[in-house]
Amino acid sequence: MRQKAKVETYESPAGGWGSLNAVAHILTQEEVAVLGSEILLKQNKPGGFMCVSCSWAKPAKPRPFEFCENGAKATAWEVTGKTVTPEFFAQHTLAELRTWSDHQLEEQGRLTTPMRYDRGSDKYLPVAWDDAFRDIGGELNRLDPRSVVMYTSGRASLETSYMYQLFGRMYGTNNFPDSSNMCHESTSVALPEVIGVPVGTVLLEDFEVTDCIFFFGHNTTTNAPRMLHPLQEAAQRGVPIVTFNPLRERGLERFVNPQNPVQMLAGGTRISSQYCQVRIGGDAAAITGICKWVIEADDLARDNGAARVVDVAFIQDHCAGFEEFAAFCRAQDWDEIERASGLTRMALREAADTYMAANAVIANYGMGITQHKHGVETAKMIINLLLLRGNIGKPGAGISPIRGHSNVQGQRTVGISEKTRLVPLDRLAELYDFEPPRWDGVSTVDACEGILKGSVRGFVGLGGNFLRAVPERSLMEPAWSGLRLSVQIATKLNRTHLVPGEVTYLLPCLGRIEIDRQESGEQAVSMEDSTACIHGSRGQRKPVAEHLLSEPAIVAALAKATLKPNPKIDWDTWVGDYSKVRDAIERTYPDQFKDFNKRMFEPGGFPRPLGARERKWKTPNGKANFTVPKSAFAPPPESDGVYELMTMRADGQFNTTIYSEDDRFRGITGGRYVVFMNPVDMEDEGLTSGDTVTLVTEAGDGVERSLDELQVVPYGIPRRSLAGYFPECNVLIPLWHYAEGSKVPAAKSVPVRVFKDTIVETVEAGEAPVSAS
Repeated sequence: MRQKAKVETYESPAGGWGSLNAVAHILTQEEVAVLGSEILLKQNKPGGFMCVSCSWAKPAKPRPFEFCENGAKATAWEVTGKTVTPEFFAQHTLAELRTWSDHQLEEQGRLTTPMRYDRGSDKYLPVAWDDAFRDIGGELNRLDPRSVVMYTSGRASLETSYMYQLFGRMYGTNNFPDSSNMCHESTSVALPEVIGVPVGTVLLEDFEVTDCIFFFGHNTTTNAPRMLHPLQEAAQRGVPIVTFNPLRERGLERFVNPQNPVQMLAGGTRISSQYCQVRIGGDAAAITGICKWVIEADDLARDNGAARVVDVAFIQDHCAGFEEFAAFCRAQDWDEIERASGLTRMALREAADTYMAANAVIANYGMGITQHKHGVETAKMIINLLLLRGNIGKPGAGISPIRGHSNVQGQRTVGISEKTRLVPLDRLAELYDFEPPRWDGVSTVDACEGILKGSVRGFVGLGGNFLRAVPERSLMEPAWSGLRLSVQIATKLNRTHLVPGEVTYLLPCLGRIEIDRQESGEQAVSMEDSTACIHGSRGQRKPVAEHLLSEPAIVAALAKATLKPNPKIDWDTWVGDYSKVRDAIERTYPDQFKDFNKRMFEPGGFPRPLGARERKWKTPNGKANFTVPKSAFAPPPESDGVYELMTMRADGQFNTTIYSEDDRFRGITGGRYVVFMNPVDMEDEGLTSGDTVTLVTEAGDGVERSLDELQVVPYGIPRRSLAGYFPECNVLIPLWHYAEGSKVPAAKSVPVRVFKDTIVETVEAGEAPVSAS
């Protein structure tokens, strides 16, 4: 049986003493000396290093401590003094390591030596770098490039990402899925169709002049805590903040800036002026209700000859589809809106009144929007709301999708994409004198399907923990062993590394915070934040091991071992001086990266030019487009006994990295196998706090998906809704359960049934009881 977590109520605000204690704890846990913690003072500073966790914007005038609790955890995790040496692997088989938790695996420390899996001993054995590259290159050349996937996580630099996609295309593949496929691909699909850009339009300075902020489906407390600073400043100016989220997240309720002694004593700032606990999947219905109030208020104003509520001039000059959308809103039934959203019409009217009273509105959203079956349409609905009153392309207003990992957006900008229409293939062909493949590659879901079918034979992972992050784990892990080649470039050991293919390599790399010294001296790299601003980053700490290679060096070595020489590209020169790579990026994308090397350390970063910020719409019709959703409302489960499960992250984690098995804000200590449930639903199911249950996916496809021994925790969540932790609950998500149009796994709305576990006492005295469903 799993050890039960301790559950108690946490009453404190986000930030404050709890945050300071958590930072002190992680520094101690990772053996980062107090004198060594000065590294945090260089985090997110011009000339310093950019945080390796979230992608939130970095201000031009940073605070003395421009890092958050999770950013400090990510830094301590990378600069830890703990190491995983060949001696560690000599002591442990992969079969044994697979019994360890995710936290235990990464807690061992930094990888130091290239390793090759030996099937006879079931262990990783050390291998020389040159031998590894030669063997991997030979394996790649024996495989059909169409059968090889080149995956990227969200933290590789712009320089590495550009080199990686160029290597892959010269090799002959367009299979470049990345972590965006699992989170904000719904954004990348929705926004170009309606406003002509795939990213947000808001800059950090817009938060200084906005007079209203809307939030949809994002837990800022743990996923982008530095964002709480501009939110707190806005709230202190009296800016209303309207939040829609199934759970009440502490950072969107109250926040104490731990850098402010007065606030530490006073108890902090209320953040949300209105908090709407929308039903899981009910955001589109809620937005429809708000838009309906706005349209009907405008109709009344027009009929009475009063000032119009919608921005008529903006709509006439810049938009298409308004009348169709307005007719759709008028036709919606309030009872249906209330049922689908889980909110009353009066709550939605209050939100609409707040929206209509504001001149400049920012709409933020996260994966609570994008990871739904109708995630693309819901993102478009948020655009509809903004367009009604001209809230795109003016100061203090715009759309703000809050991306996750630190450079996941930037990787797409420099060519990491399976969609060839998004990559300047003609320009690459001209620059490097080769013919790139023109066929569309595979997304993350497509890659998983290919692995299950056996059509994917090789996988090169540039960071990440692919097998732990994707759905359908019970099928994916056995299928992974059928790969001919698995290559993982990583800083720490994770669960994907423990499921080998026929030929498997583990290649350790420098972290972003470490000094990267090459032929021309110490190197800098760059990344793009979620406001499309580019930042430079310089490593600050001595590498944890002597023979680590940088990500660009590893990519270049793989390219040289795989490809025939090309006089148009000198991989060694690029590795010797990363500014040469940035010159190549500028030549490939001259409109986006003008004067790249000169500008990369501008305070606050330099913004990429985006037409929608200037009300220039690069859509087929040259307009910003209102759209009528095909499926306005995600219906609740029709079957009795079916719940909707949303996966989420804890305070003690970032993506698949588990810093600790605690979730301070939700009162959980020492365990992650819990499920949060409405107390009334618990009573109906005959459950009490601390009981354990098994969740079984309601799919009807003949595949059994279940997760047992989940400790039930009563929580303020809407009826018929459940919440559990990512990635543990990924085993419950069918691979085919994804957002229409983007194939983002619909992890925020999984239909499941709940079965109470029973405890069966064993016959032998002294034996532990076993759990049975």
